[in-house]
Amino acid sequence: MYASIRGSRRPSAPRTSRLTFRLAVLASTVALSAAGLAVAATPSSAATCNGYVGLTFDDGPTGSTGALLSVLRANNVRATMFNVGQNVQSNQSAARAQVDAGMWVANHSWNHAHMTSMSQSQMQSDLSQTNSAIQAATGVRPQLFRPPYGETNSTLQSVASSLGLRQVIWDVDSQDWNGASVSQIVSNASRLQAGQVILMHDGIQNTRDAIPQIMANLTSRNLCPGMISPSTGRAVAPDGTPPPTTPAPTGTPTTPPPTTPPPSGGCTATATTPNVWGDRYNTSVTVQGASNWTVVVALTPPQRVSTTWNGSPSWDSTGYVMTMRSNGSGNTFGFTTMMNGNSSARPQIRSCTTG
Repeated sequence: MYASIRGSRRPSAPRTSRLTFRLAVLASTVALSAAGLAVAATPSSAATCNGYVGLTFDDGPTGSTGALLSVLRANNVRATMFNVGQNVQSNQSAARAQVDAGMWVANHSWNHAHMTSMSQSQMQSDLSQTNSAIQAATGVRPQLFRPPYGETNSTLQSVASSLGLRQVIWDVDSQDWNGASVSQIVSNASRLQAGQVILMHDGIQNTRDAIPQIMANLTSRNLCPGMISPSTGRAVAPDGTPPPTTPAPTGTPTTPPPTTPPPSGGCTATATTPNVWGDRYNTSVTVQGASNWTVVVALTPPQRVSTTWNGSPSWDSTGYVMTMRSNGSGNTFGFTTMMNGNSSARPQIRSCTTG
């Protein structure tokens, strides 16, 4: 517009008209400058990050990955994409688009199989093949691994570690895979606390629709999307620095977790059940107040624990009381319980002690 004005040849306007024109241009310039200042001020007006959470999306890339990335970018979100190897191989451009959009890419197995039923060599081949596919498509070698269905054991963890992969489960399940509505997904996400990780999935419309509300809730609590540390498996600032130490933000969930024991020996342990299937379920336990902890968990017969992760377990003579000790894998551990005909019972945390 300004070029055409300067380039045009017009008869000289009367002095009054020229003055009016100059004032108008001046006013426009001031208005544009003010608008520019307003735009520039927007990022600085964002909420202070008093902690970080890990937003994760499994099973991509899909035919809807582009739509998901558009929503994430529109809401200034960086997330971790746990990709399935064969999906990456068949849709390399979508995997590359994830990295181009500022997302972190990670390993979610080759074809989403039940990996705990594999031999060690099969596990090795599966994860190596997936790493290679992701690196070929994106130029990035994954540092994180999420086992399909959250199912893991010591062999799988050892294989992942040998490939330079940190195993990451989740603290909060959005339940988007289970047909959760937008409001349910938003409500589930509102339970996120600093350092925690939420499970979501690529390719689900309700999940994409929930993202703006999820971000509004996080912002209201001064929580920001961050990366997942390959060292601890917890959410940290995008540059890898740990979040500041602050009191727990307001706006904690109104629905208490299934089991919350009273403080004992300086720590507390809180259990949630993020996944339930027809014959088994996963339990995730988060410890607060200590980095060197011992948690005692009791099962209801005839249920039995089949696999554990992020801790060192031992059992009493009955096989129904598990003592889990920290092993340097962070303050969240988990286990899979076989129902064995009892579908209603859930583990009870008896104590949490330091040391």
